[in-house]
Amino acid sequence: MVPAGKPFVELAFPPRTYDIDFAGIVNNAVYVRWLEDLRLALMAGIYPIDRALREDVAPILLSTNIAYAKPVTIEDPLIGRMWVPRMERIKWHVAAEFSVGDTVHARAEQIGLFIKLSTRRPIAPPAPLRARYAP
Repeated sequence: MVPAGKPFVELAFPPRTYDIDFAGIVNNAVYVRWLEDLRLALMAGIYPIDRALREDVAPILLSTNIAYAKPVTIEDPLIGRMWVPRMERIKWHVAAEFSVGDTVHARAEQIGLFIKLSTRRPIAPPAPLRARYAP
């Protein structure tokens, strides 16, 4: 559950036929794509990816951890939520949950950083993101 007072984004993810595996449930790999959609939405209103690229900045993922609690089928009206529980000097941590109604079907955590594209060197998270999401 999103911690009280934390800014977050929320997106609907209606499962598509191409998301479903032979067992009739959403394939685990699909969650990685949905996490990307949520991270871009998290950045969109504050520091959109097109601005980042113009400023020679790119987000990079270091790790992804997903705990699958309950399968999702093509009929499930899935909602994804993402927030930033922690931002460090270089790294930022995001957390997400995927729910159908009040039931959480999966939880995820990712750690990432930002690089200066021209040097491929890590930089501090961009100021607009720090201002919005740093504790």
